[in-house]
Amino acid sequence: MLNVYLSGEIHTDWREQITQGASDLDVAFNSPVTDHAASDDCGVAILGNEPNKFWHDRKGAQMNAIRTRKGIEDADVVVVRFGEKYKQWNAAFDAGYAAALGKSLIVLHGADHAHALKEVDAAALAVAEDPAQVVQILRYVLTGALPA
Repeated sequence: MLNVYLSGEIHTDWREQITQGASDLDVAFNSPVTDHAASDDCGVAILGNEPNKFWHDRKGAQMNAIRTRKGIEDADVVVVRFGEKYKQWNAAFDAGYAAALGKSLIVLHGADHAHALKEVDAAALAVAEDPAQVVQILRYVLTGALPA
């Protein structure tokens, strides 16, 4: 069994592509909450309203950090996706945290982000450009099989 944490961009279906592609492998997937509104508002929904946006965001970030830290710490492999549209500072933070813990890190992003993410890429054991490559990496790690 391989525990894989899928971190990063939440606006596309890359997680589903990986989980579906690896459905025949002995892999357990975990991820942050990908419902953007729920992730942003979890702190105030549970702990009470904040009139100041800074404290609103901070409550949510701290609650999400509980889930994220646990997921990364329990993972054998951490996949961090950087999307095309938004600057994902949280994804960079997750990649750094995983690297600091010595986790096997796979970074997933398009070629246009190669320069901006060169330090993150240098910490990774693999840099993929599409979810299918991540599935192939997981398949190889678990079975030794190369793509047909």
